[in-house]
Amino acid sequence: MKHLVAFTLNAALVLGVVVLQRRDESTQQHPLIDSFRHSPGVATNDALVRQCIAPGVVCVDKHGANLPYPFWRDSPNGTYATNLADIEFNGGRGQPKSTSWEHVERADFVVFDEERGRKLLGENPRVDFVFSVNPWALHEAPTYVPGLHKIFFSELSPMLEQFVIDLNVDPPTLSEFRADPPIYVPNGGFYYDGLIYYSVAGSSHKHKQRPGIVTLDPWTNKSSTLLNNYYGLTFTDCDDVIVDPVTGFVWFTVPYYSWWLEVADTPPQLKSATYRFNPATGSTVVVNDEMRSPNGIAMSPDRRHVYISDTEAAGQSAPISLDLPSPGVAGLLFNTTGKRTIYKFDLIDHGHALANKRPIHYDAIGTVPDGLKVARNGWVVTASGNGLSVMDEYGDMIARVQVNFTVNNFVWSDVDDYREVWMVGQGGVGRVRWDLQGQKAV
Repeated sequence: MKHLVAFTLNAALVLGVVVLQRRDESTQQHPLIDSFRHSPGVATNDALVRQCIAPGVVCVDKHGANLPYPFWRDSPNGTYATNLADIEFNGGRGQPKSTSWEHVERADFVVFDEERGRKLLGENPRVDFVFSVNPWALHEAPTYVPGLHKIFFSELSPMLEQFVIDLNVDPPTLSEFRADPPIYVPNGGFYYDGLIYYSVAGSSHKHKQRPGIVTLDPWTNKSSTLLNNYYGLTFTDCDDVIVDPVTGFVWFTVPYYSWWLEVADTPPQLKSATYRFNPATGSTVVVNDEMRSPNGIAMSPDRRHVYISDTEAAGQSAPISLDLPSPGVAGLLFNTTGKRTIYKFDLIDHGHALANKRPIHYDAIGTVPDGLKVARNGWVVTASGNGLSVMDEYGDMIARVQVNFTVNNFVWSDVDDYREVWMVGQGGVGRVRWDLQGQKAV
């Protein structure tokens, strides 16, 4: 089977994304499911899903809004999660689906809007699995450096070495590097004006580091701390980061995951929030404090909008009191009805503030929307579960990329004028080639 279809919450849930593995089907008991699995079969001559556009691509009729009855999809509940391929129509999991939906399981691309899907994919879309990496650790902060034609990314673990993909050779190569001084748990990365800006999630007395903003010179591997406190108080977890190319302001999200997962040695002192930091003056300003777990952040190419994901569903019930110890991974539960939502804001006040928060996407396809980017044409892309979801600026789904590992984050390279995407995650590094162009790294 190409795609992971059912999972168990693993003890490596780190920094806002659920680390998942397969579950034992025989343990599930539910009267509604049992009734469903003894229901009469459904016909196979439906037109719900069909092959389209190019090899490896399927189109779903009207977003699958009217599924043939009976159907069932398990919802994530902290024990397991499912993806699009796991909608059951007859006989239960492992039995023939008896509908055209079975094409979804074998597809690299699932298209919900065929007209725009053709523009997205082009004539020869392709997904490749390129490298194997540690399946028990998340991989984050993929950052493309145009002058070097390399991609830097991190492993969220105690190791201080990070990774670099060299695109100057064919096939590309993967190697390790260590910043000087080392950077402990860099979780978000963004290239701007010759430097990689990292949002650092870990705090460690041993490594003399607190969460904050650190830059890396990718030519020398020299690192420099720009921000490590908010008027003497410690950020719990600096998760994701972007830089406004016009103002140079650094925008970053701060949830609680580092404390919950014991990669921070300081209890929470600040409310979870999103901040704006001005490296020129050192000023840091809170711009939104309405989210329990602000995570991914991205800016539209016209600088009119900022998108931020709230991944509260992962860790909704975990304590944040200074009077309570960290719950550790065992106490970090997944609540399927919690927020796993992408919000859209207007960028106002000459690029200083956010306003008019509204939801555009609730991540029912994957687990939580982690990595978040905006394409050159304004479409929004997020990493979640076993792939990427592509939607327009209003949240209408256009397509889904499916791979055989959990994708934590992604980045465009400048290959074919930014038509190549690299995905990093648990157990794998993959590449997508399509016609959707990313914003240029400047």
